Amino acid sequence: METKSQNGKFLSLPLLAEYDQVDKAEKGIGSDSVIITGKTSFLKTTFHGLNALSGVGILSTPYALSSGGWLSMILLLVIACVTFYTSLLIKRCMNFDPTIRSYPDIGDRAFGKAGRILVSVFMNLELYLVATGFLILAGDNLHNLLPEVNFGFWGLTFGGKQSFVLIVALVILPTVLLKNMSILAYVSASAVLASLVIIGSIFWTAMYDGIGFNKKGILVNWGGFPTSLSLYAFCYCGHPVFPTLYTSMKNQKQFSKVMLLCFLFATTTYASIAAMGYSMFGSDVETQITLNLPTEKFSSKLAIYTALISPIAKYALMMTPIVNRLEEHFQSYNDEGSSSFSPLIRTTLVMSSVIIALAIPFFGYLMSLVGAFLSVTASILLPCLCYLKISGTYKKLGFELVIIGLTVLMGLLILVTGTYTSLIEIIQHF
Repeated sequence: METKSQNGKFLSLPLLAEYDQVDKAEKGIGSDSVIITGKTSFLKTTFHGLNALSGVGILSTPYALSSGGWLSMILLLVIACVTFYTSLLIKRCMNFDPTIRSYPDIGDRAFGKAGRILVSVFMNLELYLVATGFLILAGDNLHNLLPEVNFGFWGLTFGGKQSFVLIVALVILPTVLLKNMSILAYVSASAVLASLVIIGSIFWTAMYDGIGFNKKGILVNWGGFPTSLSLYAFCYCGHPVFPTLYTSMKNQKQFSKVMLLCFLFATTTYASIAAMGYSMFGSDVETQITLNLPTEKFSSKLAIYTALISPIAKYALMMTPIVNRLEEHFQSYNDEGSSSFSPLIRTTLVMSSVIIALAIPFFGYLMSLVGAFLSVTASILLPCLCYLKISGTYKKLGFELVIIGLTVLMGLLILVTGTYTSLIEIIQHF
């Protein structure tokens, strides 16, 4: 995405620019501060869209498939179709009002200040918990590679996973304290390449490292459907970025085609790794497919390290909108409060996410909770409700109202059952 600052210099920072624009919109900064030029090409917008949809969710799709059985693959396709449809609803919302530049703007246009606050809360909470999930993911995979590592501190002994969570947090902390994260933005934008590398590495492990695709699995497990739906929903949580992608496009009429390509590619990669992982390990597949791979093999190490690099680089970017929002809050009380408290705010956020990662060290269950409660709300429910209010479609019964109504009902079903199931699984594993 390209933006133009007051000094006239063009910036083109993958992901960082998108989060920055969303954050500025949340604060109510208008076009006098940031002018969205709309010069981004079709290909570049597609690339940004793919990066928004391609993430750590790919590691959990085999577990999602094992939870519900082979028939739950249909649920992945259903979630993909529904979230693609809601991405188009976001576009339609923006067409009703050209002043809309971000997801919080859509909430404000539909439901006023309360709508803006609601959208912002769900966006930031989702970012925070996903960033926390990165710490858990890193701890799990590093412990898998180095199972004997542990250390003591002030008389306390930290086991493998706990020690690696702390080590990764210490490594990440300097990146959170930085205010210029352009390098990390480019590293984190490698999500598409990372997905392809992981798929290729896992395929190589199965074909040439002696594992094979010999597990038949089960056809269906009805009790596992809520978990499957929640994790599949987590895979399609890029909607908060879509308004920024739309406003940045040179030819906004092509946005629907961009979304179609992005969802087709993402769904193909998710389905591919889900089928491969389930065929390789069956019901024994872990919440992260990388935890099943034989660590002595080069292909497995390549998959694991690839899965680690992008999340570690993305952590600071995920926290940036939250940090900026908190700093803005402090600045409203004290003109110098933002700069003086900035290191404390950033360090406190990292410490709090470390505490949660240590207290709830269950990546699959936490991401299932995020998918059921936050991703479903941000990617399914809010686009539908905002569109109904902005367009006035709710005022008359018609085919479109029926489709949106069914979509909302499905979203509520996933939210209730998925959130309940995720919480029960987290509680049972303490």
